[in-house]
Amino acid sequence: MSLFDAPPDRRDSDSIKWGKYAGRDILPLWVADMDFAAPPAVVDALQRRIAHGVFGYGGPSPALVESVLAHLDDEYGWAIEPQWIVWLPGLVTGLNVACRAVDGEVLTATPVYPPFLSAPRFSGRKLNRVELACRGGRWQWDKNALQNASTAATRLFLLCHPHNPVGRCWSTDELRDLAAFAEANDLIVCSDEIHCGLILDADKRHIPFASLSPEAAKRSITLMAPSKTYNIPGLGCAFAVIPDAALRRRFLRAMDGIVPHVNVLGFAACEAAYRDCGDWHRELIAYLAGNRDLVAAAVDAENGAKMSPVEATYLAWIDVRELGLADPARHFEAHGLGLSDGTDFGAPGWMRLNFGCARATLAQALARFAAACRAA
Repeated sequence: MSLFDAPPDRRDSDSIKWGKYAGRDILPLWVADMDFAAPPAVVDALQRRIAHGVFGYGGPSPALVESVLAHLDDEYGWAIEPQWIVWLPGLVTGLNVACRAVDGEVLTATPVYPPFLSAPRFSGRKLNRVELACRGGRWQWDKNALQNASTAATRLFLLCHPHNPVGRCWSTDELRDLAAFAEANDLIVCSDEIHCGLILDADKRHIPFASLSPEAAKRSITLMAPSKTYNIPGLGCAFAVIPDAALRRRFLRAMDGIVPHVNVLGFAACEAAYRDCGDWHRELIAYLAGNRDLVAAAVDAENGAKMSPVEATYLAWIDVRELGLADPARHFEAHGLGLSDGTDFGAPGWMRLNFGCARATLAQALARFAAACRAA
C-alpha cells in the first residue's frame, strides 16, 4: 500500500477545495491542490519552527537560499546567484507584479491558468491572446499565430511552463523557438514554472527557460515555488529568479507597498522541501503517473470526451464539447463530480480534472465521470 493511498480526511476542515461542496455528494477534483499530506520532512521542519515560539517578521536564512540554489543546480543544471532571488508570498503575486513592472502590452497563449488572463487587466495592461494548437492529439505552439498576436507595443510574454492546463512539458527545441521569438520581438518572458517538479514521463525533463542561454536569462523572470510539488500552497512561499539587475530593480519597485513579507513557516517548509524530500518526491511522481494513466483510459472509453497525453502536472485537460452540454461544469456536478470549468481558462467546453488524490477517490470520480458522459 502506498503512503498516498490513505490521505487525511479534508472534509469539515479549512480546505477551500473540499469546502466548496460541503454538504453535497460531489467529489472535488477542481482546484490545483493535492489531497496528500505534506512530506514528513516538511512537517518535522514546521514542528521545529513552531517549537521556537516566536513568529515575528522573518527573512530567508542562508540555509534556505543554499537549499534553493542546490535544488536548481541538482535538478536542472541551472546555476543561479543568490542575489537573483526575489521572495514572494505566492506565484500569482509574481504574475501580477511582472505585469506592473514591464511597460507595454502583454501576450499569452490560451487555454491557460486563469491568473494569466486577469493579471494584465488588474495592471491596466492590454492582453493579446494566441491559441495553442492541438495537432495530432499533441498541444503545441502555432508560430505564425504567435507572431501575428504580438504587436509593436507588446513587451511581456507570459509563459506557462510546464503548462497548466494542457499538461505539456515544453521541449528544448520549443523553448529555443520561444526564446528566439522573444529576442526578435524584444519581449521580457515571465515563465511560470510552479509545476516544474511534476514531470510524469521518465523520458522528459524540465528545462528552466532562463537556463537556455545568457540572452534568454537576461530577458527572463522565472517564477517558482515548492507549493504544488510538495502540496504546501497554503504556506505562501514562492520566489522569482531575475538575473538581470535592471529588470530585478523594476520588479522590486513594482512590489513596493503592495507585497507583504513571506510567511516564516513557508520559509521553513521551502527549505525542507527542496533539501530533504527526494524519496517522497519519487514516490509521488510514480503514484501520479499511475493516476494519470487511469484517467486517460477512462476518458478514452467515453464517446464525446477526449484528452491529450499529460506529460506534467496532476491535471487532465478534457474536451467534452462533443457531449453538447449547455453548462458542462453544472452537468458534471449534477453527477457528483466537481471539475474546473474550461471557460475560466479561455476554452469553453473543456474541463480540468485534478487527479492528485487517493486512487480509491479517483476510481469513484471516474465512475461518476463515465455516468455523466453517458447521461449527456
